[in-house]
Amino acid sequence: MVTEDTTAVRAVNAMTANWAREAVGERGTVLTAAGVWPALALLADAADGTARRELERALGIGADSALAQGRHLLTALGELPGVDSALGLWTRQELPLRPEWLNRLPLDTHGALTGDVDADLARMNAWAARHTDGMIEKMPPVVDPDTLLVLATALVVRTTWRRPFDPSLTAPRHGPWAGRTLAGLSRTGPLSEDIGVAHTPDGPLTTLRVAGDNGLDVHLLLGAEGAPGGQVLHTGVAALAGTYPATAVEALPPGTPAPGLTVETVQSWDQTPVLRVTAVPFTVNGEHNLLDRAPLFGLGSARNASHGHFPGISEAPLAISAARQSATATFGALGFRAAAVTALAAAPGGVPMAPPHRAKLVHARFDRPFGFLAVHRASGLVLMAGWVGEPEEYGAPLRPGMHISR
Repeated sequence: MVTEDTTAVRAVNAMTANWAREAVGERGTVLTAAGVWPALALLADAADGTARRELERALGIGADSALAQGRHLLTALGELPGVDSALGLWTRQELPLRPEWLNRLPLDTHGALTGDVDADLARMNAWAARHTDGMIEKMPPVVDPDTLLVLATALVVRTTWRRPFDPSLTAPRHGPWAGRTLAGLSRTGPLSEDIGVAHTPDGPLTTLRVAGDNGLDVHLLLGAEGAPGGQVLHTGVAALAGTYPATAVEALPPGTPAPGLTVETVQSWDQTPVLRVTAVPFTVNGEHNLLDRAPLFGLGSARNASHGHFPGISEAPLAISAARQSATATFGALGFRAAAVTALAAAPGGVPMAPPHRAKLVHARFDRPFGFLAVHRASGLVLMAGWVGEPEEYGAPLRPGMHISR
């Protein structure tokens, strides 16, 4: 179970945080280290020399146990409610594989590479679409006529909100989205621990947990206006782990105590504190070339085609020729779904009556660029991380009863 493997959870989350800090800018994107880490672990077991040591540093574990931990993580992911995972391997017939490595892989498929790039991609595209519910229709472009081996993972994450949002409009008054009429989501309910403020070295970070019905949550993260997306996500992963002190929402003072938050006292029927959330629906996509950040993934030496690096896979010399990830994530009124395919290739080398009481109202507005983390609640494993840089414009006519959040 993932909940029992704290070493892997910490290692995957550290890779998520570091990758996000380097890769996420102003544009919207999504990435998953949970889809990369197991594949790298399977390679580390078979690597030697400098490549082995670099993979160990990137993974945060020893190579001797890497294959077992990578296999365990893939199996555990597939057992989580709302999560599906798969591992695929495709090799050229002329590449002799060591059976002691192949037989330990939790393969969904072991297919053939023929050297016909179009035909090989067609088969791998079908695998990617099948294992991501059609959310990823194509394998990342890692195959060329010289490719001898492709190792790929697929990951799907789905959850339905315990408390759905209402579709709405939002018209931000401040920030880069100000002056626009956007598709919105709104929800009002009792004030809870789902909203909080973490005090990070970069300043206060507002975090909102949107709970799913199957043990998966999505945490929305709002930092200071203009804060780099990668830094918001990096500190968000640390905040999720309890690294920074936090202020409970009940203790927030009136006014604007943190990014996106306003606290006031309003008329109330029963004096129950209220949380009002305004957000935007989103779909973000990510295309990542892992070799652009080869040291982060331990692939700096492994890409050197002057000699082989993976004698545990084959007696033939192999070097990493490509490593890419395609990912997508959608957040809507009813729930969240996301998918990713990661591939590594080796080649040679209303107006009521006035209520009688007063109560606290906390209004959380995610109406400027913000981050998100999809998390397995029990273990804290970050399954997906992303940044919403551009909202959806609202193009349909205003329906009766629909309100505009400001």
